[in-house]
Amino acid sequence: MPITLSYRDEFAILTIDRQEALNALSFSLIGDIGRCFEEVEKSMARALLVTGAGQKAFCAGADIAELTNRDLEAQKRGAEFGQQVFARLDTLPMPSVAILNGYAFGGGLELALACTFRLATANAKVGLPEIKLGLIPGYGGTQRLPRIVGEARALEMIMTGRTVAADEAERIGLVNRLVEGDAIEAGMAFAREFSAHGMVALRLARGAVQRALQTSLAEGFKIEADLSTLAYQTKDANEGMAAFLEKRKPQFKDC
Repeated sequence: MPITLSYRDEFAILTIDRQEALNALSFSLIGDIGRCFEEVEKSMARALLVTGAGQKAFCAGADIAELTNRDLEAQKRGAEFGQQVFARLDTLPMPSVAILNGYAFGGGLELALACTFRLATANAKVGLPEIKLGLIPGYGGTQRLPRIVGEARALEMIMTGRTVAADEAERIGLVNRLVEGDAIEAGMAFAREFSAHGMVALRLARGAVQRALQTSLAEGFKIEADLSTLAYQTKDANEGMAAFLEKRKPQFKDC
């Protein structure tokens, strides 16, 4: 199977397993990824980890053979399809973590950019090389990359198509951390830093930050005040404050 979805402890793990093509994304594969997102959304997982099978690639990008000899309408449908599937990560009830264990190019990097967090192994190499084919990113890269690394760095990466090594990716904020050893174990260890917190507060915090990038500072303050007030109404907030005063570990119930 080119996509596997498994569960370990409190985490869902989506693995792209098309190693003969460096885990490249066909349209069929993108559809499978979308269906996995739907399943994860209904699960009790507290985080979704996304990675690629093998040691060479997270995902080397789109299946170029599928992109040729298509009319304008088909090209636009393809871009919108990829955008819509990857955007599902924004609305999942749990955070997502991309584990870049090798090449993450084109659509592969765009998938990682759609995740809440990104980790990278030392051998990871990332980039948006579409310009070298006379193209530009179409699955959200031109929109998400500047929000993560800033306009100047995003323009440089997109307009040169150059490859960025793991250490530089960390330095510019494209990935949150570099990891060693077993990549999945490292991803789970990272996810445990937030998965013990209440899921309601995590969703509200993630939503507030995401909306901050889409509005003015003044409007963002209003959004934060509304969501902060909403957080105070939860049972988890009562438990968290009580646990602090009683000097014990809170027992969140996600409500």
